[in-house]
Amino acid sequence: MRYRFLLFLLPLIFAFSLKKEVKQYKINGYAQGTDYAIMYYATDSLATKAGIDSLLNEIDLSMSLYKKGSLINQFNAAKKEIKTDRFINDVLKRSFEINRDTKGVFDITVAPLVQAWGFGPKEAKNEPDPAVIKSILACVGMKNLKLKNGLLSKLKPCVQIDLNGIAQGYSVDLIAAYLEKKGIKQYVAELGGEIRISGPKPNGETMKIGIEGPDKDGTPVIRHIAAINSGAITTSGNYRKFHQSGKKKISHLIDPKTGYPLDNEMISVTVYANDAITADGYDNALMAMHLKDAIAFVKSRKNLEAYFVYHQKDGKVADTLTTGFRRLITQNTYPF
Repeated sequence: MRYRFLLFLLPLIFAFSLKKEVKQYKINGYAQGTDYAIMYYATDSLATKAGIDSLLNEIDLSMSLYKKGSLINQFNAAKKEIKTDRFINDVLKRSFEINRDTKGVFDITVAPLVQAWGFGPKEAKNEPDPAVIKSILACVGMKNLKLKNGLLSKLKPCVQIDLNGIAQGYSVDLIAAYLEKKGIKQYVAELGGEIRISGPKPNGETMKIGIEGPDKDGTPVIRHIAAINSGAITTSGNYRKFHQSGKKKISHLIDPKTGYPLDNEMISVTVYANDAITADGYDNALMAMHLKDAIAFVKSRKNLEAYFVYHQKDGKVADTLTTGFRRLITQNTYPF
């Protein structure tokens, strides 16, 4: 019996001695016109830069306005309809849902307006005049789109779509899915400031995420540190991407109802949600609302929290957040 016990015990001892140490791995690269950074914990380098780059290239071939021949560019040039792939189909479905939920504030048919104001793939030196804006608005509105059985059709030939307000969040979700398929359960994946988190760390510590926003002069700073073990954080703001017209800053975020760049008190909105496609879709919509309305909107929805940086009536910069977002904050790094 003693020998049998030893024979049973030896393989366990041997297996324990061969157990690999969990290490931290990092992957950095450039895609979709921005940087990406991935950190994960595993016993081996299970995820690779080549794998991530290949995935992001597939997404670009589907939804990048800057990629010649991409599926989205094919649709924008088409007169009627195209057959979608799984990427654009997923993003379109979520876009229709958020469009309905925000009563049209989130709208992917703003592409010709974005281009007219000089933020699209083609260079535009002059601001559009009111007559041009009025003519473009006739082509704007997701009521002019139809998605059915894998076919995306337009009711007007002039309708074009821009998925930049939601596709990057979706890309982060796909990176997370890639990591999890490799057996990785603890990670932080970031692309262009859009973040997906799964924790805790191997030692039990909660993952820490920096929450960015502008300082009083408009310079991007880390304003808070949040502790998060699951979910996604995305930010939309007008302090990084804009045109200068005299003393006036022209935001790259266009109101689909007026045709003009957003001009309200909002400076940036950071959203926490279960996945990045949701957070990314809603952060732009919240930027288009007035602060009081945006806070009420978030409070009335489950699994959605937000942090706002805005201009007070006297011009001073201030911030506020929902109760659920406040629970995520562990440290204030830049108090006003």
